[in-house]
Amino acid sequence: MVWSTPPPQAVRYVVCAVKREKEMSKDSSAIVDTTIQHRRSTRAYRHDPVPNKLVRHILEVASRAPSGCNTQPWRVHVLTGAARQNIVDTVCHAFESEPDQHVSEYQHTPEEFFEPFLSRRRKMGFKLYELADIPKGDKERMRMQQRRNYTFFDAPVGLLFTVNRDLPIASFIGFGAFMQNIMVCAESHGLGTCFQTAWCDYHRIIAPQLNFAKEDLLIGGMALGYPDKDAPINQLRTERVPVSEFAVFHA
Repeated sequence: MVWSTPPPQAVRYVVCAVKREKEMSKDSSAIVDTTIQHRRSTRAYRHDPVPNKLVRHILEVASRAPSGCNTQPWRVHVLTGAARQNIVDTVCHAFESEPDQHVSEYQHTPEEFFEPFLSRRRKMGFKLYELADIPKGDKERMRMQQRRNYTFFDAPVGLLFTVNRDLPIASFIGFGAFMQNIMVCAESHGLGTCFQTAWCDYHRIIAPQLNFAKEDLLIGGMALGYPDKDAPINQLRTERVPVSEFAVFHA
């Protein structure tokens, strides 16, 4: 039997399918938007271990990040257990006993902050120290808070990132997309993260411990674990300037 027009039930099926697809697309968009907006730097973690299978899954998903000519410049050292503790002990010892003998192989902060970046940095710093109950001018407690970077803020998983130093600086763009993917994917699985450029200052002592190749440049680390939701410092929510301040629309 040949139909000149689709039967009513077929039309209803197509309409329902299209409606379902639109609803699913809308739901997916909302989930992605919410996950990105909820992501924040976590500076206190529970001791619960993160399953190795989940860490691998997050890295696999994150590796879909774009990179110039698909170079995929990222390399990750995943630290747990004794390996993590060895790195923490080594770097914390250097932080305490050799404060002026370690510098990054690349400049990751301005020699001197200037506006508007200086004000943004100060505003975040004041909020962070307030939540950490560190009085203004208490340099020793500020130093100890800085030291917590090198314990991965007690997160059970530490990630250290290296890139081939012979690649052009544009490779950092793809690397940034990769790290953002890690943070967003981790957030979607109930995990917290904190990206830390501070680790790159200790490249010289970390490299032999993790058997870096001579071309490997340490560009930073990341804490990964389940957030301690009761920790006041995790209530820090940094502000963002409105789109009108950083975007120019041309038509």
